[in-house]
Amino acid sequence: MSITRRIAMLFRVKANKLLDRSEDPREVLDYSYQRQLEMLAQVRRGLADVATSRKRVELQENQLRAAADRLQNQAQQAVAQSRDDLAREALTRKAATLAQLDQLQPQYDELTAQEQKLTTASQRLQAKVEAFRTRKETIKATYTAAEAQSKISEAVTGISEEMGDVGLAIQRAEDKTAQMSSRAQALDELISSGALDDATAPIGQRDDIQAALDAGRGSSVDAELAQLKSKLTPAIESPAPQGNRS
Repeated sequence: MSITRRIAMLFRVKANKLLDRSEDPREVLDYSYQRQLEMLAQVRRGLADVATSRKRVELQENQLRAAADRLQNQAQQAVAQSRDDLAREALTRKAATLAQLDQLQPQYDELTAQEQKLTTASQRLQAKVEAFRTRKETIKATYTAAEAQSKISEAVTGISEEMGDVGLAIQRAEDKTAQMSSRAQALDELISSGALDDATAPIGQRDDIQAALDAGRGSSVDAELAQLKSKLTPAIESPAPQGNRS
C-alpha cells in the first residue's frame, strides 16, 4: 500500500471517528423526516398540477360539446328554413369540433390515469411518513432516556470527563495543602531552633542571644538532675547498721 493511500485511509478513519462522536441520532432522524416531508410536498404539487391540467382539458371538452350541440341546432334550423348552405356549414363546423373533441379524449384519459397514480403514491407516502414520524419520536425518546441514564451513571461513578477533572482538581488541592502544611511545620521548627528569625515578631523581643539563653536552660536542668543523683548515691552505697551479737 502506497503512502498516499495509507494517508487517505487514515484520514477517512479519523474523519469517521470524529463524525461518529459528533453525530446526534436525533438530529439525523429530524433531518430525514424533514426530507420525507419535502418529498411528500413535491408529490402533492405534482398531483395538483396534473389535476389542474385534467380539469383544463375537461373544460375544453365541455366547451367543444356545447359548441357541437349548438351547431347541430343551427343545422336543424337552417334545414327548417330551407337554407341548405347554412345547414352544410353548421354540420361541417360540427364535424371539426367533434374531431377536436376526439383528440382531447386521450389526453384526458392519460391525465386521469396519472392523477390516480399520484393520488395512490401520495397516500402511500403519507402513510410511510406518518409511520416514520412515530418511530422517530419513539427512538428519540429512547435515546434521550438512555443518554440521561448514562450521564447519571457517569456522575454517580465519577467516570465522566467532568467528574474526572473535578477529581484531579481535588487531588491537586489535597497535595498542595499537604505541601503547604509540611512547609509551615518546617518553618516553625527552624524558627524555634533559632535557625530562622521570626520576621513577624517585634524588634528586640527575640534575638539570637535570647535563643542561646533559652537553649542553655536545658543544661541547668541537667546539672540539677546530677546534683540530686549525687545526694542519693551515698545513702545507697552506705551499708545498713548491723544488730548486736549476743
